Amino acid sequence: MAVTLKLATSLDGRIATATGESRWITGSQARAAAHGLRAAHDAVLAGIETVLADDPDLTVRLDGYAGRQPARVVLDSRQRLPLTAKLVKTAGDIPTYLITTTAPNPALMAAGVRVLQTPTAGDGRPDLAAVLAALAAEGLVDVMVEGGGQVAASFLRGGLIRRLEWFRASLVLGAEGRPGIGDLGLAALAQAPCFRRTDVRPVGDDLWESYERL
Repeated sequence: MAVTLKLATSLDGRIATATGESRWITGSQARAAAHGLRAAHDAVLAGIETVLADDPDLTVRLDGYAGRQPARVVLDSRQRLPLTAKLVKTAGDIPTYLITTTAPNPALMAAGVRVLQTPTAGDGRPDLAAVLAALAAEGLVDVMVEGGGQVAASFLRGGLIRRLEWFRASLVLGAEGRPGIGDLGLAALAQAPCFRRTDVRPVGDDLWESYERL
């Protein structure tokens, strides 16, 4: 199983202002590169808070692109994904998975969403190792985690991120901005997840850094 975390942040690691404004922190060239990363993965994963806030498509949108679309995966323990969401409306055309810890919602399933029930991690949220096992059983082994900050932190805390693709915009949002990575619960530097940088290149006015887990 290969799990990549993709981040698009300000220089100081923020993904949005305090009010939630995030479109667009990075420029068009960085966004195009991120869409290329989506195309290279079996699935794109996001948390329900990100989906509710942004109503994303989570598709590859590149000029002239005619390849397959990655499956979309939403972590949604309480199945709050609305039937009006773009992900639900297009579930009949693009494989769309909802990961929950409760009995599957028949209305979502009728709309074409593939609802997978997994064990909890003890906090009511899906156990991420079980989530990855369930996705692998569906043939989804290259997964890109896209948001939000708490989801990113959960995967990092679990030691589940193999690669990190970080798009860093040339602006600063300050402490009041929303962090790209949530609380890791670290008490010492030795506990911090460590990565080795494998590449760095400019994309327009932004910077794209690639890392692998040590």
